[in-house]
Amino acid sequence: MSMSKHFSKKLVGVLLLVIVTGLLAGCYPDHPQSTFDAHGPVAESQLNLFYLIFGVAALVFVIVEGILLFTAFRFRRKPGDGDPYQNHGNTPLELSWTALPVVLLAIVAVPTIQTIFDNANSPLTPEQGGMVIDAVGVQWWFEFRYQDPTDPSRTIITANEMHIPQGEVVNVNLRSRDVIHSFWIPKIAGKVDMVPNNPNQMWIRADSPGVFLGQCAEFCGESHALMRFRVVVHPTVEEFEQWLINEGSPAEAPRDPLAIRGQEIFEGDAQCWACHTVLGTDRARGRVGPSLTHFASRTHIAAGLMENNQENLRKWISHPGDVKPGNIMARDARAYNDPEFQLSEEEISALVRYLQTLR
Repeated sequence: MSMSKHFSKKLVGVLLLVIVTGLLAGCYPDHPQSTFDAHGPVAESQLNLFYLIFGVAALVFVIVEGILLFTAFRFRRKPGDGDPYQNHGNTPLELSWTALPVVLLAIVAVPTIQTIFDNANSPLTPEQGGMVIDAVGVQWWFEFRYQDPTDPSRTIITANEMHIPQGEVVNVNLRSRDVIHSFWIPKIAGKVDMVPNNPNQMWIRADSPGVFLGQCAEFCGESHALMRFRVVVHPTVEEFEQWLINEGSPAEAPRDPLAIRGQEIFEGDAQCWACHTVLGTDRARGRVGPSLTHFASRTHIAAGLMENNQENLRKWISHPGDVKPGNIMARDARAYNDPEFQLSEEEISALVRYLQTLR
């Protein structure tokens, strides 16, 4: 055997090993985006349906491949054999392999349709008193809107972290402000598209407390892969409502001089106020970017991309286009497009300090 053929065989073996390893790693339940670790009835029903379809497909594969291998070895040409018998059809056999797939598809279709309807129809609709959250997709972050429990006429707005109570049915209204996005929480529910000018709905229920990773699952631009969010599941309704009341309250005014200077920059030449809302301030009422009222209480920044700490926040403010290419702040904000208004290191430090006080 030549060296080139030997190398080719080794390369094929290595590639197959890598592919199999990748497939197995993708099925690992502890992975943050694994659908094999269901924590809610929607995800569990979809997982059960997957097992059923996979089982039927595996059965068909084994039977078909088994027949092929048996035929290849049992009827292989032997020395001295003449021409094989020329068969021009077998009506019973042809009817059988036409009818069998129809039966198998019918078996799979029943639970598939049942799962689709179960996941489409909320067990506790808003009209029946079910909880409602509006989720809005924007390039490249998510906005979440809640009804204020103390004032039903008021809406509480936050971003990139959706909070829900454990065990409660949550009806999610899905909207998009620009292009098609897709709302996906792998461990709680499968994806549902967010289409501009076409409202969509889904319902979810989380059966375990904790933090679950969410992701946009529809290509929506150059930072699509960086459009993430987190679902925080509170163990009790009371804890959730306390979080919601706090989220609807104004931000505390900064006290130390550096944070006060940061607020002046935020509401002054940097013009952050034009795109962001900070409740409790006189000027920051922008709706282009995420609400920052309680920004410091979020665990991650840049739509779930980086941990919310001083180093990452400084990196985000200094070079937002490097962290998340194409984002609106880097594209449109005057501080990144007009050298006259470029932020100095001291101004960035003040802004970081101010944002870290917004709890």
